[in-house]
Amino acid sequence: MIIIPAIDLLDGSCVRLFKGNYNKSTTYASDPVEMAKKLVSSGCERLHIVDLDAARDRGKNNREIIRKIRNKIDVVIETGGGIRTDADVKDLLDIGIDRLILGTVFAKNPEIADRWTSKYGNHFIAGIDALKGEVKISGWEEGSSLRDTDLAKQAADNGIISIIYTNIDKDGTLEGPDIENSIRIAEVSKLPVIVSGGISSENDFKLIADLNHPGIGGVITGKAVYENRIDLQKAIGKYQKSYEYGEKW
Repeated sequence: MIIIPAIDLLDGSCVRLFKGNYNKSTTYASDPVEMAKKLVSSGCERLHIVDLDAARDRGKNNREIIRKIRNKIDVVIETGGGIRTDADVKDLLDIGIDRLILGTVFAKNPEIADRWTSKYGNHFIAGIDALKGEVKISGWEEGSSLRDTDLAKQAADNGIISIIYTNIDKDGTLEGPDIENSIRIAEVSKLPVIVSGGISSENDFKLIADLNHPGIGGVITGKAVYENRIDLQKAIGKYQKSYEYGEKW
Protein backbone atom coordinates (compact mmCIF):
# COMPACT_ATOMS: atom_id res chain seq x y z
CA MET A 1 0.00 0.00 0.00
CA ILE A 2 1.20 3.48 -0.84
CA ILE A 3 -0.26 6.69 0.57
CA ILE A 4 -1.30 9.23 -2.08
CA PRO A 5 -2.08 12.81 -1.01
CA ALA A 6 -4.66 14.65 -3.08
CA ILE A 7 -4.97 18.10 -4.58
CA ASP A 8 -8.42 19.05 -5.87
CA LEU A 9 -8.41 22.18 -8.03
CA LEU A 10 -11.38 24.53 -8.18
CA ASP A 11 -11.04 28.06 -9.57
CA GLY A 12 -7.27 27.78 -9.22
CA SER A 13 -7.23 26.88 -5.51
CA CYS A 14 -6.84 23.69 -3.47
CA VAL A 15 -10.24 22.70 -2.11
CA ARG A 16 -12.12 19.74 -0.70
CA LEU A 17 -15.77 19.04 -1.37
CA PHE A 18 -18.19 17.37 1.01
CA LYS A 19 -19.64 14.26 -0.65
CA GLY A 20 -18.85 15.80 -4.03
CA ASN A 21 -21.11 18.79 -3.48
CA TYR A 22 -19.68 21.87 -5.21
CA ASN A 23 -21.79 24.07 -2.96
CA LYS A 24 -20.02 22.62 0.08
CA SER A 25 -16.39 23.32 -0.73
CA THR A 26 -13.63 24.37 1.65
CA THR A 27 -10.55 26.19 0.34
CA TYR A 28 -7.30 25.09 1.97
CA ALA A 29 -4.63 26.79 -0.14
CA SER A 30 -4.52 29.47 -2.81
CA ASP A 31 -1.21 28.22 -4.27
CA PRO A 32 -1.53 24.60 -5.45
CA VAL A 33 2.10 24.48 -6.63
CA GLU A 34 3.43 25.25 -3.16
CA MET A 35 0.98 22.77 -1.67
CA ALA A 36 2.22 20.07 -4.04
CA LYS A 37 5.82 20.75 -3.03
CA LYS A 38 4.87 20.56 0.64
CA LEU A 39 3.06 17.25 0.22
CA VAL A 40 5.93 15.71 -1.73
CA SER A 41 8.41 16.85 0.91
CA SER A 42 6.62 14.48 3.29
CA GLY A 43 7.97 11.53 1.31
CA CYS A 44 5.05 10.51 -0.88
CA GLU A 45 5.83 8.64 -4.09
CA ARG A 46 2.65 9.64 -5.91
CA LEU A 47 0.33 12.67 -6.09
CA HIS A 48 -3.36 12.69 -6.98
CA ILE A 49 -4.68 15.79 -8.79
CA VAL A 50 -8.30 16.38 -9.81
CA ASP A 51 -9.47 19.28 -11.97
CA LEU A 52 -12.94 19.85 -10.54
CA ASP A 53 -13.77 22.60 -13.03
CA ALA A 54 -12.97 20.41 -16.02
CA ALA A 55 -14.92 17.53 -14.49
CA ARG A 56 -18.05 19.61 -14.98
CA ASP A 57 -17.01 20.63 -18.50
CA ARG A 58 -16.23 24.17 -17.36
CA GLY A 59 -13.02 24.62 -19.28
CA LYS A 60 -9.45 23.57 -18.71
CA ASN A 61 -8.47 26.58 -16.63
CA ASN A 62 -6.47 24.53 -14.16
CA ARG A 63 -4.31 22.74 -16.72
CA GLU A 64 -1.58 25.36 -16.56
CA ILE A 65 -1.43 24.84 -12.79
CA ILE A 66 -1.07 21.09 -13.35
CA ARG A 67 1.80 21.78 -15.75
CA LYS A 68 3.53 23.96 -13.16
CA ILE A 69 3.14 21.26 -10.52
CA ARG A 70 4.62 18.69 -12.89
CA ASN A 71 7.62 20.93 -13.48
CA LYS A 72 8.27 21.36 -9.75
CA ILE A 73 7.96 17.83 -8.37
CA ASP A 74 9.53 14.50 -9.24
CA VAL A 75 6.99 11.83 -8.27
CA VAL A 76 4.31 9.91 -10.16
CA ILE A 77 1.34 12.17 -10.85
CA GLU A 78 -2.13 10.83 -11.55
CA THR A 79 -4.64 13.35 -12.89
CA GLY A 80 -8.36 13.24 -13.48
CA GLY A 81 -11.24 15.54 -14.27
CA GLY A 82 -12.50 16.43 -17.72
CA ILE A 83 -10.41 14.00 -19.77
CA ARG A 84 -12.78 13.47 -22.66
CA THR A 85 -10.87 13.69 -25.95
CA ASP A 86 -7.64 12.71 -27.67
CA ALA A 87 -6.53 16.33 -27.31
CA ASP A 88 -6.97 16.15 -23.53
CA VAL A 89 -4.94 12.94 -23.35
CA LYS A 90 -2.18 14.31 -25.55
CA ASP A 91 -2.01 17.61 -23.64
CA LEU A 92 -1.58 15.89 -20.28
CA LEU A 93 0.90 13.29 -21.48
CA ASP A 94 2.91 15.99 -23.26
CA ILE A 95 3.38 17.90 -20.00
CA GLY A 96 4.57 14.73 -18.31
CA ILE A 97 1.57 13.41 -16.39
CA ASP A 98 2.12 9.72 -15.65
CA ARG A 99 -1.41 8.40 -15.13
CA LEU A 100 -4.70 9.67 -16.54
CA ILE A 101 -7.90 8.94 -14.64
CA LEU A 102 -10.90 8.23 -16.84
CA GLY A 103 -14.25 8.76 -15.16
CA THR A 104 -17.16 10.07 -17.21
CA VAL A 105 -15.70 9.06 -20.56
CA PHE A 106 -15.00 5.52 -19.36
CA ALA A 107 -18.51 5.11 -17.95
CA LYS A 108 -20.10 6.36 -21.18
CA ASN A 109 -17.75 4.63 -23.61
CA PRO A 110 -15.40 2.12 -21.95
CA GLU A 111 -14.11 0.94 -25.32
CA ILE A 112 -12.36 4.27 -25.81
CA ALA A 113 -9.69 3.06 -23.40
CA ASP A 114 -8.76 0.33 -25.91
CA ARG A 115 -8.03 2.96 -28.54
CA TRP A 116 -6.12 5.21 -26.18
CA THR A 117 -4.08 2.34 -24.74
CA SER A 118 -3.12 1.22 -28.23
CA LYS A 119 -2.15 4.75 -29.17
CA TYR A 120 -0.55 6.07 -25.97
CA GLY A 121 0.38 3.03 -23.85
CA ASN A 122 -0.53 1.91 -20.35
CA HIS A 123 -1.28 5.23 -18.69
CA PHE A 124 -4.96 4.87 -17.89
CA ILE A 125 -6.77 4.41 -14.58
CA ALA A 126 -10.53 4.00 -14.23
CA GLY A 127 -12.07 6.42 -11.77
CA ILE A 128 -15.15 4.62 -10.47
CA ASP A 129 -17.12 7.00 -8.25
CA ALA A 130 -20.25 5.45 -6.80
CA LEU A 131 -23.21 6.44 -4.66
CA LYS A 132 -25.08 3.46 -3.23
CA GLY A 133 -23.45 1.34 -5.93
CA GLU A 134 -24.43 3.54 -8.90
CA VAL A 135 -21.60 5.13 -10.89
CA LYS A 136 -21.85 8.93 -10.95
CA ILE A 137 -20.45 11.04 -13.79
CA SER A 138 -19.85 14.67 -14.85
CA GLY A 139 -18.31 15.78 -11.57
CA TRP A 140 -20.63 13.40 -9.68
CA GLU A 141 -23.61 15.54 -10.64
CA GLU A 142 -25.27 13.00 -12.95
CA GLY A 143 -26.27 9.36 -12.65
CA SER A 144 -25.20 6.70 -15.14
CA SER A 145 -27.50 3.74 -14.32
CA LEU A 146 -24.31 1.63 -14.18
CA ARG A 147 -23.38 -0.53 -11.21
CA ASP A 148 -19.86 -0.04 -9.90
CA THR A 149 -19.09 -3.76 -10.10
CA ASP A 150 -20.27 -4.02 -13.71
CA LEU A 151 -18.01 -1.16 -14.81
CA ALA A 152 -15.11 -2.62 -12.81
CA LYS A 153 -15.47 -5.96 -14.59
CA GLN A 154 -14.98 -4.23 -17.95
CA ALA A 155 -11.87 -2.32 -16.96
CA ALA A 156 -9.11 -4.87 -17.60
CA ASP A 157 -10.61 -5.88 -20.94
CA ASN A 158 -10.41 -2.25 -22.02
CA GLY A 159 -6.73 -1.75 -21.25
CA ILE A 160 -7.17 -0.11 -17.83
CA ILE A 161 -4.24 -0.77 -15.47
CA SER A 162 -5.83 0.09 -12.12
CA ILE A 163 -8.96 1.55 -10.50
CA ILE A 164 -9.55 4.42 -8.09
CA TYR A 165 -12.72 3.56 -6.19
CA THR A 166 -14.57 6.32 -4.37
CA ASN A 167 -17.67 5.85 -2.28
CA ILE A 168 -19.16 9.34 -2.65
CA ASP A 169 -21.02 8.99 0.65
CA LYS A 170 -17.63 8.82 2.34
CA ASP A 171 -15.75 11.49 0.42
CA GLY A 172 -14.83 14.54 2.47
CA THR A 173 -16.63 13.24 5.56
CA LEU A 174 -13.68 12.05 7.68
CA GLU A 175 -15.82 9.02 8.57
CA GLY A 176 -13.38 6.33 7.47
CA PRO A 177 -12.89 4.65 4.06
CA ASP A 178 -15.13 2.10 2.40
CA ILE A 179 -12.71 -0.80 2.62
CA GLU A 180 -15.31 -3.51 2.08
CA ASN A 181 -16.50 -2.24 -1.29
CA SER A 182 -12.97 -1.34 -2.39
CA ILE A 183 -11.99 -4.98 -1.89
CA ARG A 184 -15.12 -6.07 -3.76
CA ILE A 185 -14.10 -3.90 -6.72
CA ALA A 186 -10.57 -5.32 -6.63
CA GLU A 187 -11.85 -8.89 -6.64
CA VAL A 188 -14.31 -8.49 -9.50
CA SER A 189 -11.93 -6.44 -11.65
CA LYS A 190 -8.70 -8.39 -10.92
CA LEU A 191 -6.93 -5.01 -10.98
CA PRO A 192 -5.10 -3.01 -8.31
CA VAL A 193 -7.52 -0.69 -6.51
CA ILE A 194 -6.72 2.64 -4.88
CA VAL A 195 -9.07 3.42 -1.99
CA SER A 196 -10.48 6.95 -2.01
CA GLY A 197 -12.77 8.87 0.32
CA GLY A 198 -13.27 9.14 4.05
CA ILE A 199 -9.74 8.80 5.43
CA SER A 200 -9.89 10.38 8.88
CA SER A 201 -6.87 9.32 10.91
CA GLU A 202 -3.69 7.27 10.97
CA ASN A 203 -5.76 4.34 12.19
CA ASP A 204 -7.45 4.08 8.79
CA PHE A 205 -4.05 3.41 7.21
CA LYS A 206 -3.37 0.81 9.90
CA LEU A 207 -6.65 -0.98 9.16
CA ILE A 208 -5.84 -1.21 5.47
CA ALA A 209 -2.19 -2.14 6.04
CA ASP A 210 -3.14 -4.87 8.52
CA LEU A 211 -5.57 -6.40 6.01
CA ASN A 212 -2.68 -6.74 3.55
CA HIS A 213 -5.14 -7.48 0.76
CA PRO A 214 -3.28 -8.13 -2.52
CA GLY A 215 -5.81 -6.11 -4.51
CA ILE A 216 -5.40 -2.85 -2.58
CA GLY A 217 -2.49 -0.87 -3.97
CA GLY A 218 -2.92 2.57 -2.46
CA VAL A 219 -4.96 4.99 -0.40
CA ILE A 220 -5.80 8.59 -1.30
CA THR A 221 -5.98 11.14 1.50
CA GLY A 222 -6.95 14.79 1.32
CA LYS A 223 -9.04 16.53 3.94
CA ALA A 224 -7.45 14.70 6.89
CA VAL A 225 -4.03 15.98 5.83
CA TYR A 226 -5.21 19.55 5.27
CA GLU A 227 -6.91 19.63 8.67
CA ASN A 228 -3.83 18.19 10.41
CA ARG A 229 -5.58 15.03 11.52
CA ILE A 230 -2.73 13.05 9.96
CA ASP A 231 1.01 13.58 10.11
CA LEU A 232 1.65 12.61 6.49
CA GLN A 233 5.38 12.09 6.87
CA LYS A 234 4.90 9.87 9.91
CA ALA A 235 2.12 7.85 8.26
CA ILE A 236 4.18 7.27 5.13
CA GLY A 237 7.16 6.14 7.18
CA LYS A 238 5.03 3.79 9.26
CA TYR A 239 2.60 2.23 6.80
CA GLN A 240 3.81 2.69 3.24
CA LYS A 241 5.46 -0.20 1.50
CA SER A 242 6.11 -1.17 -2.11
CA TYR A 243 3.24 -2.73 -3.97
CA GLU A 244 3.68 -5.96 -5.90
CA TYR A 245 2.44 -4.49 -9.18
CA GLY A 246 5.37 -2.08 -9.10
CA GLU A 247 5.33 0.61 -11.76
CA LYS A 248 2.67 -1.16 -13.82
CA TRP A 249 -0.30 0.35 -12.05
